[in-house]
Formats: sequence, structure tokens, C-alpha cells
Amino acid sequence: MALPGWIEASWIAETLRSSSDVYMAVNAAHILGIGLLVGAIIPLDLRLLSVGRKWPLQVLAPFLSQCAAWGLALAILTGAALWAVRPAEYLGNTAFVVKMLLLALALGLVGLQHLGRGWRGVLSEGTVSLPVRLLAGASLACWLSILLAGRWIAFL
Repeated sequence: MALPGWIEASWIAETLRSSSDVYMAVNAAHILGIGLLVGAIIPLDLRLLSVGRKWPLQVLAPFLSQCAAWGLALAILTGAALWAVRPAEYLGNTAFVVKMLLLALALGLVGLQHLGRGWRGVLSEGTVSLPVRLLAGASLACWLSILLAGRWIAFL
């Protein structure tokens, strides 16, 4: 059996298909995860782009990063469960594939941002270097594109 078929036959997929209440709860948790993720990333990226300079980055950056991480974890776990219901169909959906590619890019940008020297300056002194600003701009564009691609899935 091919991997998508095996996933579609899993107990998670079977449970979600057989219970509209469970499906609804997982879907709501997915939306909550996305909201927490994007609701933290957008203000952080905007602050790194110098919007709202009165709020100290040494306080905001760690808090918003942690919120985004929890939102990402919830969105990935619930998204994987929702994907399991119809994996082959999703893999054939251009918008889903674009969303996954953008997600990989966004996670790469997060890694570059957090591993770079500039991030240490943000956390310790509240200073924002040009590379940090450029990564924040790319991150903002990427996460907004992921949201659009996610909505696009339903229309293809």
C-alpha cells in the first residue's frame, strides 16, 4: 500500500472521518494554532521592521517567539491529522503543495533569523541590524502567503 493510502487508513484518519465532533475540534484547534502563530509572527516581524518602536524588543521578541512556537506546534500537529483524512487529494492540490513549500521556506527563515548574530543583538540590546530587518520582511511576506495558500486549498 502506498504511503498516502496507509495514512488514510490510519486510526487518526478513521476517527476524524467517523466523528464530525472530533473533526470539528481538531479543525478548531488548527485554526487556533494558526491564529496564535500568525498573531505572534506578524507583530514581531512588524516590530523588527521598526513599527511600534515604543515597545522594547528585549521583552516582546522572546514572548512573541514563544507564542509563535506553540502556535506552530499546534498547527502542525492538527494540520497533519486533518491531512491524514485525504492525503492523496491534498498532495494533488496545487495550493496545498504551494503552502507546504512556503511553510518550509518560512521555517528556514525562522532558523536563519534565530541562529544569526543579529538575533542576539535583538534579545540583548534591542538593536535591529539590516539582515534582521530583511529576514523579518521576508518572513512577513512568507507567512501572509501561507495564509492565502491555505485558503486557496478550498477553492481548487
